[in-house]
Amino acid sequence: MRKKSPPSAAMHKIGAVSSLSGVPTPTLRGWEVRYASFKPHKTQSRHRLYTDDDVLKATLLKRLTDQGHAISNIAALDTHALNNLLQQQQVSNQSRARDETRGGAVFMAVVGLTLAGRVESKAFTQVFHDHALRVTDIFDDLAEALTSSFQHKPQILLLRINSLHAVAQVEIHKLTEKSRALQVIVLYGFGQETIIQSMKRAGVIVRREPVSDAELADLINSVLLVDTGKTTGDAAFGTLIPPRKFNDETLARVARISTNVLCECPRHVAEIITQLASFEQYSHECLNKSSEDAHLHAYLSSVSGSARALFERALEMIAQHEGIELQDAAP
Repeated sequence: MRKKSPPSAAMHKIGAVSSLSGVPTPTLRGWEVRYASFKPHKTQSRHRLYTDDDVLKATLLKRLTDQGHAISNIAALDTHALNNLLQQQQVSNQSRARDETRGGAVFMAVVGLTLAGRVESKAFTQVFHDHALRVTDIFDDLAEALTSSFQHKPQILLLRINSLHAVAQVEIHKLTEKSRALQVIVLYGFGQETIIQSMKRAGVIVRREPVSDAELADLINSVLLVDTGKTTGDAAFGTLIPPRKFNDETLARVARISTNVLCECPRHVAEIITQLASFEQYSHECLNKSSEDAHLHAYLSSVSGSARALFERALEMIAQHEGIELQDAAP
């Protein structure tokens, strides 16, 4: 009986998967045999061949197990579920990183020499008004960035790559973890739609070239806090908009809680946060789709994100006063 030919998708030997993901080959085999994490194609000579999705899954599994997750609990999850779990973990990591970046300039690392030349020009930096944008590290490409040291921990990681595919996504994940950047912006020439959507779900800003200097400035401005008189409490770190603290389920639960002291305040604040988060996301999607009114949508995204951060702080104060539990707050 003839063996089936491997699928048309790109295939990788186990050694390549190990090199790309950082997972030792014995561990990959163990996860396959014990937990059925992978189902590689096997050639007539018994060599295992893995897909791009397998490479991404191995990378996500390694990052999550390195952060304390038991492999037995996550081995059966698909890449989408693993990505969501990692995003929740990153929110916690970002919260700690924000504490180290309060005040001062916006630090940015750039991957791509041509891109770095654009963002360092005087004409480009003048559009940031009160925000001081400082490029602290410049790398030729992803490979160089992954093997080099950062002079300063960037708040923004800006990359330009020709092709956005599964392996590139894995490398961007690695670089994000290494740099501990709070926000990642990726400009690409060609890309796979499934990869693009996966990265967007993980909070990465993804935009296809060509992107003008004005559009690029709008993308960066959309993640910066507007001037709030420096009364934003935890949101006053640096100048970047914090990620969401509370998901829709948490906000809906809080909105259903009735209290004797604050009456309807928890419900009203929770509903305002939900609406602001929805409008923030809507504005950002419009920013990605249209270059004609990108400047307006960048401002709207920044305003709604800044307001959302303020109301999240207000909800925390209400919860503390009323004894409301907010532990299930991951977005």
